[in-house]
Amino acid sequence: MRALIRPRPLAGTVTAPASKSEAHRLLICAALSDRPTRLTLNGTSEDIDATADCLRSLGAEVLHEEGSLVVTPIRRVPDGPLLDCRESGSTLRFLLPVAAALAEEARFTGSGRLPERPIGALQAAMARHGVSFSADRLPFRTSGRLQAGAFDLPGDVSSQYVTGLLLTLPLLSGDSLLTVHPPLRSAAYLDITLAALRRFGVRPREEGGGADLPRRFQLSGPQAFHTPGVLEVGGDWSGAAFFLAAGALTGPVSVRGLDPASPQGDRRILDFLKAFGAEVSLRKDAVTVAPGSLRGLEGCPLDVDATPDLLPVLAATAAWADGRTAFVNGGRLRLKESDRIASTLSLIRSLGGRAEETPEGDGLIVQGGGLVGGTAEGFHDHRIVMAAAVAASRCPQGVTVTDAEACSKSYPAFFEDYARLGGDVHVL
Repeated sequence: MRALIRPRPLAGTVTAPASKSEAHRLLICAALSDRPTRLTLNGTSEDIDATADCLRSLGAEVLHEEGSLVVTPIRRVPDGPLLDCRESGSTLRFLLPVAAALAEEARFTGSGRLPERPIGALQAAMARHGVSFSADRLPFRTSGRLQAGAFDLPGDVSSQYVTGLLLTLPLLSGDSLLTVHPPLRSAAYLDITLAALRRFGVRPREEGGGADLPRRFQLSGPQAFHTPGVLEVGGDWSGAAFFLAAGALTGPVSVRGLDPASPQGDRRILDFLKAFGAEVSLRKDAVTVAPGSLRGLEGCPLDVDATPDLLPVLAATAAWADGRTAFVNGGRLRLKESDRIASTLSLIRSLGGRAEETPEGDGLIVQGGGLVGGTAEGFHDHRIVMAAAVAASRCPQGVTVTDAEACSKSYPAFFEDYARLGGDVHVL
């Protein structure tokens, strides 16, 4: 699906979608819990639905009710369950060890770029503890139950491996020690995981950490997950970042439903927009961003190691700043739904801007001065499509973006909210 977006400033107020990161983790904890849980949230997405469907395959009941998901926990796992993770890396990496703890055999499949995305280190750690795999990439079958013990993981590939084991090891018969070796990428996502576990009464004992020290988590087992009954899924800073950036370009834009104290790392979007020169204000009920004199940040490169999902929209913002902006430490972006360094570069150039990869190949240098418009490829990547739409709000000419349906992966109502803020979108 292509979308034609005519230039029109965005301003007004929207509500943040439910946090995908929180929803994945809370759904899994609820499915492992002692009794039913009601998760209140303002809508789901394809990735959240993928996790819900995989939990159903494992024997949980997940019912959609207005404004909530009601989860009845797993009591009996069917023989050889099939878990279709679709395009969700979180679903695969979180539920791979969970399924191996609950089932003697399980089957996994997926689509899009998911079979190409790395899981080797997680498979290797599980193989050392009783699990064998029919293949090293999707589709495959697991055989054998995961056993407790000492687990070692690299921290520089994906924090999702660590989350998967943190969710699983309390289920095992015996105590486990999980060691994560530095450098640890996207550490804020582990904070989301630990917060979810605490809400269900599971508290790993942590020691170590720091730039050059391993982080160690001691998890006794088996432990019971105790639901508080009703939980609210917070607003998603990752999805809200697009409209907050639009506020910096054409706003003001206010987003309701965001917690400034959230463990979500992408709340740093406010720090980045302030650094560009946007005006940012926080009230009890909303976060507001308004335009300012945007300036490039080349003198102080913007490190996206902890917030890789923000690169596309920050690059679109940088294209309108005065001067150059360098984005560094984003090598893992090449392993997302698209190669997001290459696809973000293509987006900026397709719309008439100037950008290049960093010499190290792990980031971008974006030259400010504005964009023009044109046709941009969406690369079947929700964050590229949404970044194109944000850029289009200020382009003097219209923008056509392909693969506009990709927004459903994380933010199905994105174009509805875009229009609510005054955007002019036509599906072609």
